[in-house]
Amino acid sequence: MKRFLLILASATAGCTMAPKYVRPEAPVPPSWPVGDAYLKQAEAALPILSYRDVFADTRLQQIVEQALANNRDLRIAAANIASARAQYRINRADIFPQVGASGSYTYADNGGNGGNGTFSTSNSRYTADVGTTAFELDLFGRLRSLSDAALQRYFATEAAARATRLTLIGDIADAWLTYAADQSLLRIAQDTAVSAERSVRLTRLRLEGGIAPRTDLRQAEQILTTAQSDLAEQRTALAQDMNALQLLVGAPVDSALLPASIEEVAKTIRELPAGLDSGILLRRPDVVQAEYELRAATAEIGAARAALFPRISLTGLAGFASTALSSLFTGGAFNYSAGADVSYSIFNAGGLRAGVAQSRAQREAALATYERAIQAAFRDVSDGLARRGTIAEQLRADRAATEAARDTYNLTEARYRGGIEPFLTSLDAQRSLYAAQRRYVATQLVGASNLVTLYRALGGDALAAQDGTDRSTSPRD
Repeated sequence: MKRFLLILASATAGCTMAPKYVRPEAPVPPSWPVGDAYLKQAEAALPILSYRDVFADTRLQQIVEQALANNRDLRIAAANIASARAQYRINRADIFPQVGASGSYTYADNGGNGGNGTFSTSNSRYTADVGTTAFELDLFGRLRSLSDAALQRYFATEAAARATRLTLIGDIADAWLTYAADQSLLRIAQDTAVSAERSVRLTRLRLEGGIAPRTDLRQAEQILTTAQSDLAEQRTALAQDMNALQLLVGAPVDSALLPASIEEVAKTIRELPAGLDSGILLRRPDVVQAEYELRAATAEIGAARAALFPRISLTGLAGFASTALSSLFTGGAFNYSAGADVSYSIFNAGGLRAGVAQSRAQREAALATYERAIQAAFRDVSDGLARRGTIAEQLRADRAATEAARDTYNLTEARYRGGIEPFLTSLDAQRSLYAAQRRYVATQLVGASNLVTLYRALGGDALAAQDGTDRSTSPRD
């Protein structure tokens, strides 16, 4: 009996009324935009990258490894994967017969004592049964479609976890670079404050000697107080940067792993290959997740269609029954039964057909979501490439502006002390130098963060970027 049911289940296992899934065409151009704002590079084969390939500094790598072990978002994602895997196994179990075993013993006595012609009689009964109850024969693929939908949602959950991992690594790199930039800004503010204090002392001496007016002293004090205010602000920013890093990592971060300046670490973020075919976007975790959701919605159409047809359920029971335990498993004690039930909804006010229409509408929504994910990914990469194509020129300009501002300040300061230039000219040069230094730090941060953005936008992590479209195994473990 059991063997017959398993053969019947296997024969109908491949039947399904779900429409055949065909991956939609990507709604984006086949290549990235080009022009003055975009880098022009030759097409290259898709690389397999990990964060170690992009982030060369071993300190940042250690922080990332610590985060991958401790971050709470990753733990939530792992729990979601386990839940989705279990849900798939629950749905898949419905395809197969559920076989159970039972045994019983009963004893009966009429309680007679010989009076009034009644005598005591008793009997015992032993039973042992193995059988299946209400096994649905999946002729139209309803259970198979539901199982496939659960499998696709499990894969979507896996892709979401890879997206979480990719985002976490990018966020850590950005936070680490921001800390480096704030360290540079702190050093600039400290240097400016030291220079301003020296100017205040000299100007006060000149005022006391009757050489400089009081306005010179007040203007020098403005530069000093501005630098002191920025010092307090940068100390706050560094503390907040550390808090952000520790939240991302999920544990305290060793101060030895923190950068000293943006100049030191910007060059450790390596270039990613641009000019790749836009088909690479199909490997982004969020795009992969959207495609698996689309596959699940497609499978659910099959389940809704199958619900329009009759349901056939089989029951079977085989076992032994005997009045004596010693003869329970003899040939004469064996018995069996089998049956089939057919159910079909005659009238449900169009509810089943509405279910098919609903599943089709949900598939259209999933299709639009998938296409939107690809379009958003294309825009993310295009924006990153546009920034990459101009950042080198901006860095050169800001570096040259900083050098010019420093030279101007040195010259005007010397001319002021020689009595050639008024103090206001020296102060303006100092303000210009301070602003140019801060702007150059900000541009270096933008340049390094742009590489992190491209890493994220291309789905660059090796684990997050692996295309899970072709799955040959099921999550059984």
